[in-house]
Amino acid sequence: MELRHLRYFTAVAEELHFGRAAARLHMAQPPLSQHILNLEKEIGVKLFERTKRKVELTEAGRVFLAEAQLILEHAEQATRAAQRASRGEVGRLRVGFVMSATCSLLPPALQTFRARYPAVELALEETTTESGLEALREGKIRACLLRLPVNSDQVITAEPVLRERLVLALPAGHRLAQQSPVSLRALSQEPFILFPRNQGQSFYDRIVSLCHKAGFSPRVAQEATQMQTILSLVAAGIGVALIPESVQSLRGAGVVYQPLRERAPETGLALAWRRDDDSAVLANFLNVVREEARRFTKNSKSS
Repeated sequence: MELRHLRYFTAVAEELHFGRAAARLHMAQPPLSQHILNLEKEIGVKLFERTKRKVELTEAGRVFLAEAQLILEHAEQATRAAQRASRGEVGRLRVGFVMSATCSLLPPALQTFRARYPAVELALEETTTESGLEALREGKIRACLLRLPVNSDQVITAEPVLRERLVLALPAGHRLAQQSPVSLRALSQEPFILFPRNQGQSFYDRIVSLCHKAGFSPRVAQEATQMQTILSLVAAGIGVALIPESVQSLRGAGVVYQPLRERAPETGLALAWRRDDDSAVLANFLNVVREEARRFTKNSKSS
């Protein structure tokens, strides 16, 4: 028995007329009548009482109709579910992100994605750049927003999506707090608070390289894995820090932000995923992040 046989039977049962049922099914009446006869032979019961004047369901036919309608409804639901899955409208996606992404790109991207694909379950996991790359390689997450620079390789594709400047975070009472812009050279004797190299090697190395170009090696007073913690340590007078400009949105007492005099060194965010992941859900998420990154950049330039 095939689904089409149930559709043939249901059409006749609902119309109680072979001619109208055949027209509804866009087929000739004789083959429809033959299909119904074959169905009755297959299940071993009479489904219709036929006379020259009318067609009626038997008791067995009424019971069979109720079950056939349920089967066809479930088949239709399964078809719609499969079609939605193929379009990436249903499913589950685990996404990693570095904390600084919450100050810029992540919130609008999540808001747009949830509004556009409400049936997709998003699981979010805060991470660091190095841990996020490892989680991608192990298949623990499907996409990740990481701090630039991040390089693609045979397993991971990393696409820069947001560029931003580094700015200087100073304690409010610092001697340079009222000076704008501040030269990196003026920080040669200052203690620095840095992100740990083993958690974000590229970002750490970029800051150290900038200091070297300015003629000194930074004296690391403290390391911290969270931007909020770094800012709290700056406010406490433990040291100064170079941070992405979007982190300035984490306004807190005791911290002053100043631009650098040197040509604005850049950092930013990369969107990373596994090359072998071709799911439609992931593709939709990547497109939303790109869309929001373009909007964020446009708004930043106009402000």
